[in-house]
Amino acid sequence: MALNGLYLQAIELLKSLISTSSFSKEEDQTAAIIAVFLKEKGVEILTKGNNVWAFNKYYDVQKPTILLNSHHDTVRPNKSYTRNPFSPDIEDGKIYGLGSNDAGGCLVSLISTFLHFYNQQNLKYNIVLAATAEEENSGAGGLESIIPDLGDLDFAIVGEPTFMDLAIAEKGLLVLDCVAKGKSGHAAREEGENAIYKALKDINWFQTYRFGKVSESLGPIKMSVTIIGAGTQHNVVPDTCQFTVDVRVTDVYTNEEVIAKIRECVGCEVIPRSVRLKPSSIPKAHLIVQTGIALGKKTYGSPTTSDQALLSIPSLKCGPGDSGRSHTADEYIYLREIEEGIEGYVKMLEAVV
Repeated sequence: MALNGLYLQAIELLKSLISTSSFSKEEDQTAAIIAVFLKEKGVEILTKGNNVWAFNKYYDVQKPTILLNSHHDTVRPNKSYTRNPFSPDIEDGKIYGLGSNDAGGCLVSLISTFLHFYNQQNLKYNIVLAATAEEENSGAGGLESIIPDLGDLDFAIVGEPTFMDLAIAEKGLLVLDCVAKGKSGHAAREEGENAIYKALKDINWFQTYRFGKVSESLGPIKMSVTIIGAGTQHNVVPDTCQFTVDVRVTDVYTNEEVIAKIRECVGCEVIPRSVRLKPSSIPKAHLIVQTGIALGKKTYGSPTTSDQALLSIPSLKCGPGDSGRSHTADEYIYLREIEEGIEGYVKMLEAVV
């Protein structure tokens, strides 16, 4: 099908997805919409939970495989919305609605790209499309749950809004729950050990410490204390102080190395919620990256985390839309961005497959 026909179908699919609530872990209805859409195009699909995936028609186990992935879950609309978040209104060249930019535009563009290549024979690569759930809450029931079902993968394009520029590296994420322990006592007397004061020393370390190695594409590791709590009443020295640290890890350290260094330097107990959201990257010399550069696309390192963090293969984050619009009130994406997204994905892959 001509790209214009794919574009028109993509807009209709996006309207259906916007019209349907798909909060993380509640994406069953949008999964069904995507499944029906692909089946109507003659595509044999597979499902698990709220994830839908499919392989190109002439899949060959002897060939390497490219993964095209984006998510169909959304955050909940914030209170600043002035529009109905589930109404896919088109005005002034934009389509409005929750999930239109993050990541509906990317998803329908990748689906269109997959359909463009689906019936082609003699491709150098297989192509697998995965429309996945639970990205917004980093849930275990999303992409992570189906990776074993996708077979051996060579590299991936993850659809997130980047203006179709190439995020060739992405920071990983560690969320650390820290507990400083002291000893309770009466505030009027010289009693106890104030856990808040002990926590302050560690918090100062998180604020001022700089890891020795700096990533060429992602810069330094960033650590931010974001939540704190202690004490029960004004006249009691608190014996515990709990605080949370958001750590954005780069590709020059593993998550485990970062945790080990932190524990070496602070006095509080450090409990990582998870180590599964790892930094990711793809070599700038990779053919898909060089193809994108030849098409005029810029490369950069992304500070935000996506489903790339769950992949152990080279991966490129790229998609239509603007990351700055994600999770904002009255979210939208330009129609031309979706058209350019389909064209951009197809041109990049044509040079590879």
